[in-house]
Amino acid sequence: MEINGYTIERGADLSGVYLSGADLSWADLSGADLRRADLSGADLVLANLRGANLRGANLRWADLSGADLSGANLCWADLGGADLRRADLSGADLSGANLRGANLRWADLRWADLRGAKTTDDTTLPSGTGWKIILVSDDEVVVAP
Repeated sequence: MEINGYTIERGADLSGVYLSGADLSWADLSGADLRRADLSGADLVLANLRGANLRGANLRWADLSGADLSGANLCWADLGGADLRRADLSGADLSGANLRGANLRWADLRWADLRGAKTTDDTTLPSGTGWKIILVSDDEVVVAP
């Protein structure tokens, strides 16, 4: 895959990179190290981020609709206002993540760790999937079968 003239290989070390507003739709970033990367406002529609390390990444207002984030590390990631509709977040670690204002409608959260994740009334949570979203407190979410 090529971004701004640079060839990016699977599992690449992209920690701390600035990709705000970048068009990464359909990108294969599986297994990539994107710790603390700035992906705010990026287009990641249908991107493959399976097993990627996005710990502490800035994904505010990013479009991740339909993206594969299964098994990804999103600990302490900022997903405020992000579009995660139909995203596969199964087995992802979202502990401590900011989900304020994020749209998770139809997202797959099976086996996801949401301990300490921050939500607000404008966070759209999945519905109609057979999974129960339990608000333990104002800012802690648990997903249960």
